[in-house]
Amino acid sequence: MPPAGWALPPGTPPHDEPTSFLHAMRARDWAWWRPLLGLLLLGVVFLVAGALLGVLGILTGISPDLALVELTDPGTLLVTNATLAVGIPVVWLAWAVAHGMRPGWSSSVLARFRWRLLPRLTVLALLSIGVVIGLSVLLAVASGEVEITGPVPSWGWLLAVVLLTTPLQSAAEEYLFRGYLSQAIAGWIRAPRTGAVVAAVVTGALFSLAHLPPDLATFLDRFAFALAASAVVWLTGGIEAAVVLHAVNNVVLFLLVALLGDAVTTDVVPAGLAPVSLALTAAGFGGFVLLVARWRRRARPEVRTPALDLRRPPGAAPAPAR
Repeated sequence: MPPAGWALPPGTPPHDEPTSFLHAMRARDWAWWRPLLGLLLLGVVFLVAGALLGVLGILTGISPDLALVELTDPGTLLVTNATLAVGIPVVWLAWAVAHGMRPGWSSSVLARFRWRLLPRLTVLALLSIGVVIGLSVLLAVASGEVEITGPVPSWGWLLAVVLLTTPLQSAAEEYLFRGYLSQAIAGWIRAPRTGAVVAAVVTGALFSLAHLPPDLATFLDRFAFALAASAVVWLTGGIEAAVVLHAVNNVVLFLLVALLGDAVTTDVVPAGLAPVSLALTAAGFGGFVLLVARWRRRARPEVRTPALDLRRPPGAAPAPAR
């Protein structure tokens, strides 16, 4: 920390040493209780805001599904995505209130979302998980596990809702799990690599459980996705790659559901194809991680935060605070 009574110049980085994305919370005024306060604030505000949006959707008739489980209904999907998208500003609020830091630290080591990375990452996601989802559906249809029934009712509206809101829903889940929660868990562990591994396993299990898997195969499918998302966060220094993976996965699935029928949904791994399906999805997620690792060597995205060491007086002392 700088000496008391001295003002930091505007734009001074909050870290004395360059640090990883998952350790961004460990700024100069780091304290163990800050993530706890942030998680408490995040949980309360997110649940209240999400519940209010859900009730509003039902009262206005936008969503006829009280349980919000019939996601092939455009209104239900819209309300569901809106309640989850609230997580983005809530995470930003937690950073500002609990840590006194810019909300952008929830996005990357540059304290902002790096939009320039999205086009190439989207191509990599389509070449890996996008192709695997298509193969999985073809295999399920060929084996008789899934029957194509044609477009679902209101498929046009469903496509519009998917394309406009599902990327936001996917981003919100990444801000919550691979963003704030992973950063909180890793922040409590001094060793960066150990913290990253623990955060990946814990948040992966919580992410899978949050999707209410009905069996072990479905749990492992979601867990594999979460591990891949955590891996690309570590490789790229931000959540952009995880957001792209999540968005491409969900958008492709919903597009297939809208056009081929709700029988092709992968909320549950087909019982008769569990080993093959898990192998395919693991290959898709692993393929995305490998493609990102290869791309990273050429693109060299920022993986450490800017820093300015204020633990020793600089050569030219800053002006005293007035």
